[in-house]
Amino acid sequence: MGSRFPSHQLSNGLYVSGRPEQPKERAPTMSSVAMPYTGGDIKKSGELGKMFDIDGSKSRKSGPIGSAPSRTGSFGGAASHSGPIMPNAAARASYTTSGPVSSGGMSGSASLKKSNSGPLNKHGDPAKKSSGPQSGGMTPSGRQNSGPLPPVLPATGLITSGPISSGPLNSSGAPRKVSGPLESMVSMKMPGSAVAHNQAVTILTQDDEFSFKRNFPKPILWSLILLFVMGFIAGGFILGAVHNAILLIVVVILFGIVGALFTWNTCWGRTAIMGFIARYPDAELRNAKNGQFVKISGVVTCGNVPLESSFQKIPRCVYTSTSLYEYRGWDSKAANPTHRRFTWGLRSLERRAVDFYISDFQSGLRALVKTGYGARVTPYVDDSIVIDVNPANEELSSEFIRWLRARNLSSDDRIMRMKEGYIKEGSTVSVMGVVQRNDNVLMIVPPPEPITTGCQWTHCIFPAGLEGIVLRCEDTSKNDVIPV
Repeated sequence: MGSRFPSHQLSNGLYVSGRPEQPKERAPTMSSVAMPYTGGDIKKSGELGKMFDIDGSKSRKSGPIGSAPSRTGSFGGAASHSGPIMPNAAARASYTTSGPVSSGGMSGSASLKKSNSGPLNKHGDPAKKSSGPQSGGMTPSGRQNSGPLPPVLPATGLITSGPISSGPLNSSGAPRKVSGPLESMVSMKMPGSAVAHNQAVTILTQDDEFSFKRNFPKPILWSLILLFVMGFIAGGFILGAVHNAILLIVVVILFGIVGALFTWNTCWGRTAIMGFIARYPDAELRNAKNGQFVKISGVVTCGNVPLESSFQKIPRCVYTSTSLYEYRGWDSKAANPTHRRFTWGLRSLERRAVDFYISDFQSGLRALVKTGYGARVTPYVDDSIVIDVNPANEELSSEFIRWLRARNLSSDDRIMRMKEGYIKEGSTVSVMGVVQRNDNVLMIVPPPEPITTGCQWTHCIFPAGLEGIVLRCEDTSKNDVIPV
């Protein structure tokens, strides 16, 4: 059958176009020989020892390669083959591998382009199908992965609130594994300005403290003022017209009672709230439901960003508060724009909070308290020290002068008072918040709405609202009043 197109006859007698396929050669059988005990000496390990030989002039192979031409240069790594190698495959530039392949075995700067694992086509070339991402063509070695690598977790086992790689890193870029408690070396030595710009630290202001004036509803306050103004006008008119002072006397008595209640709540409102927190029953974290408002009492453990107190330099704290007050006399300067005469005014306030762990006394479970990252926090923490400063009587201490200079504050012969309180690791605290369970992680988060304390009629205390997470820490020792 003459034709210019090549054809051949199949075994069943049919003629088809094209040349007959070359018979495939049978792959040689790979066998492994048991290696003798070497006692840890690499040089006695045979072919295995060659893989770890530091001499780069020898090529390292995991099996014999038939009719492979010699190549100049040295291998940067071992070529690990996942299957038998065809005799005609040694002359090609790419190998069928399932591990890292070094490109240093070829002359010049060229490298092996593909690192594949899969079947071969009919010509013996690897199929263009990879089971993972591959590196570029000019990299020293091609790497083949079967999927994304899992993140490297901290070696301490603590559940932190920040990113996994937020701790110290080693030379390769992975988080350093430490065997001690998880702590940030940067936060332990960073100055106050750096801590203030850390997003993991919540900066608290004076507005976060309890204030009866801010807590009392404004519509009710203005309604009472309007009623008393109308009562005084009506009582004065009746007194002038009928010469009867009964209405005016009643209005004055009522005004005195309301004024006394307001004064009482202003002076003792904070103490009443702390009594409400102390009387609130403790809950068990084991039985707490998701979204339930609870009060947990336990021992504090620092998270990944511990704090340091401003004046006393107390390390590993989860809450710090350092405030400086000034007394204004008749001719002295005001500490702030709203500072009135013959009163104490706030001049400087440094109050911070971060996330921490609390171990429940009732169940022994540990929960992460989310007081960092700008969370709403209402602290009721007793002051550890109170320092009275009177430059007219005694000289200022060097520590206090250093603290003032670091904040660009001058004494100017003013009467000052410093108060500092903190919650350090190992302290006993009470936390009020909402339970949140997320992927077996137990957390205490701020409630969405303020929690009211209700009317305490026996103590003549009006209702008060508690916003955010409530922190209560009592100082077991009495406050130290230190004259400076």
